[in-house]
Amino acid sequence: MREQSTTKGFAILSAANIVVKLLSLIYNPLLVRILVGDQAFGIYNVTYQIYVLIYVLTNTGIPSAISKLVSEFSAVQNFKAAIKTFKMSRSLLLVIGIVMAVIMFFISGPVTTFMKVPQAKLSVIALCPAIIFTSVASAYRGYFQGRGNMKPTAISQILEQIMNTVFSLGFAAILIKKSMELGVVGATIGTTLGAMVSATYLFITYERTSHIKHKTSDSEVKHKKYTNKQIIRKIAKYGIPITISIGVMNAGTLADTTIIVNRLMFAGDTQANAEAIFGAYAKYITLINVPIAIISALAVAVLPAVAKAIALKDSNLAKRKITFAFKLCFLIAIPSAVGLSVLSRPIFLLLYSRYLNGYQIMLYGSVVLVLMSFQQIQTSILQGLGRLRIVTLYAIIGIIVKVVTDYILVANKNFNIYGAIIGSVLGFSVPIFLNHKYMLKTLKQKINLSQYILRPFIASVCMGVVAYIIDVVLSYLLHFASKSRLVDDFSTVIAIVIGGITYSVVILLIKGVSKEEVDILPGKIRRLIPVKFLQG
Repeated sequence: MREQSTTKGFAILSAANIVVKLLSLIYNPLLVRILVGDQAFGIYNVTYQIYVLIYVLTNTGIPSAISKLVSEFSAVQNFKAAIKTFKMSRSLLLVIGIVMAVIMFFISGPVTTFMKVPQAKLSVIALCPAIIFTSVASAYRGYFQGRGNMKPTAISQILEQIMNTVFSLGFAAILIKKSMELGVVGATIGTTLGAMVSATYLFITYERTSHIKHKTSDSEVKHKKYTNKQIIRKIAKYGIPITISIGVMNAGTLADTTIIVNRLMFAGDTQANAEAIFGAYAKYITLINVPIAIISALAVAVLPAVAKAIALKDSNLAKRKITFAFKLCFLIAIPSAVGLSVLSRPIFLLLYSRYLNGYQIMLYGSVVLVLMSFQQIQTSILQGLGRLRIVTLYAIIGIIVKVVTDYILVANKNFNIYGAIIGSVLGFSVPIFLNHKYMLKTLKQKINLSQYILRPFIASVCMGVVAYIIDVVLSYLLHFASKSRLVDDFSTVIAIVIGGITYSVVILLIKGVSKEEVDILPGKIRRLIPVKFLQG
């Protein structure tokens, strides 16, 4: 099994995530229309937030531990320990997945009732089998990622999303005719089928490649042998803090949902209207999660890379990986945030047609995308450095800030749902500041964030101005020929394309990228970029 570089690994995962999110961009607007509005979509999102919390508690800590430990053992060519870690983790995850699926079944009623969205109970129950399949799939993904091979993960994600899109939309369209609750249940069926197909593909891929011998066998090199107890301790040492850290963040999101709906009702909205407002907020979250998915791919690739550098005691390699992660994070997140803000209304009109509620939230809230991305990369780096407890502590502090701010501001009619945006800004900013201070202390080197932010920001402002002007002018001129909404959609697509080209040109002219970042691009595109426009 050939190991890939961090750059190539990220490129593969980000390409897969782009495909997945493009399918999601098709899926979500169609689902809103099938479910007939924001209220049902709000119920659907409550369902998924409960599912995601259970998923995170089951499938994040141990797979991350697998990735980190397999990477560390492979770095020193202790392949027997790497395989042993994977097999023990796989069995552990299967048991945990079954237990968590049973727990999810029994808490579905009390939790949805507490959240004031009892209509979500049946759809939460429908997602229980998905937890078992995803737990198996995550074990294989952790192993492949630890070996530096991102291709199986990428393909499995695409297969999963295709199944999810096709079957969820199909069953939602059939069952919505019976009731809104059953329509939401239908929208979850594809998730289970997709997880099953993904797990099956990863299992077959592993079985086909597990016979491949390593160039250096364990008989040629003396390695420390680890007992089952020692392996379990290592898995727990890395897995439990990561699970707590990410679990806290997702529990905060779930609490956030409960607070938003309840505080909107406290301020005078009916339950149906509060659910509809949350549905609009959910559409905003769905859209900013598109670029976040690419950042997540970067975080996945960076964690084992940093862990490997630490295992080899190569501080220079670790610093290069960290620098690469920060630069790429801002190169992606800043233009994404500016583009979603400047073109918020046209993008919502393109995707959601008459269901425009939510574009104002994205207009002001797109800055959250940059903060989420930055914190995600910081977290992944600190996990790679083995600083797991401190990441968890800072995440908890951020969630507390977010929840308290939401509780106070959302019930204030002067802020309403925008109080949740302010809460997100503060909730991410506090742990970012604390993480940054801790990284300076740990790495014992200056991290000059301005050098990573300034050039992408300049290029993004140029992109935003051009995209906005193109959209407004083109839409105005074409309306003389036709009053069709297709005119607005065409103008938006052209504005996005020209905006992307503008960003690419400006970032090259001001030497905002280096050869390492350009290496992510396909070879045909790389050859078109003159070396003189790249950083030295």
